[in-house]
Amino acid sequence: MIRIPSRVVVASVLSLGALGSASACGVVSQVKAQAPQHSAGPSPAAPPSPKTPTSSKSPSSPSSPTLTEAQAQAALVTEGDLGEPWAPTQGAATWRDGVLKATAEAPDCRRLLDALYTDDLFGATSGTRAVTGLDDTVDQAQLRYQVLALDPADVDRTLAWLGALPQTCGSFTALTDHGAVEGVRVDAAELPEVGDARQGLRVTFTGRTAEGEQPLLTLDVAVVRVGDDTIALTHGGPGYVSSDATNAFVQVGVQRLADVRKQARLRV
Repeated sequence: MIRIPSRVVVASVLSLGALGSASACGVVSQVKAQAPQHSAGPSPAAPPSPKTPTSSKSPSSPSSPTLTEAQAQAALVTEGDLGEPWAPTQGAATWRDGVLKATAEAPDCRRLLDALYTDDLFGATSGTRAVTGLDDTVDQAQLRYQVLALDPADVDRTLAWLGALPQTCGSFTALTDHGAVEGVRVDAAELPEVGDARQGLRVTFTGRTAEGEQPLLTLDVAVVRVGDDTIALTHGGPGYVSSDATNAFVQVGVQRLADVRKQARLRV
């Protein structure tokens, strides 16, 4: 039996405009079903780390009206898009304070840890923001998803900073608020060819125990700018974290944002 790669399934479903339907729900469920089920953190071969954010031309219009709060909320992904076992979040994951609340000596590495802990990659930039959280109750994973309307130049500066992190903070040591020492590795991660500019990272945390270095957390980070709009997400957990699932979240999110923009134009 030929097994169709999950990313091909995702692209096919989205091209049919199935967002929000039972088929769209099945996309992420299929990705999860195909992922190996184990508790150990992954050790993927890292793709070459780009020095600048990946970009490509897209039909998005820079002259589109600014995204409203209501439109940003409507563009958020939901548990209905992702299917089981995703559900509305019950609050901050237990690993957030234990692993992400940490500091490092190098300024860029410290900034990365702060941004991951606060779920704010863009700092003090102002603009429309909508955020949601979803929990995978089986794997203790959590998805934090944002839709933003920020100055594209500010977003592109953040993308460039993220793109440089595999070089500036490829491997470093962090100290948690509890005094534990963590090893942190930052790798570039490929994202689907959607939007105008994008950058993905995979950040892995390990801790020292009597048995040696043990995986603590794997966290995928993805930012995609679509014209004047941006989606940003983190997808992480203490066990296996599927990069295919992360890419599905990106594609579903970009399509939902496009649908919201299209509906707004039709109402004008």
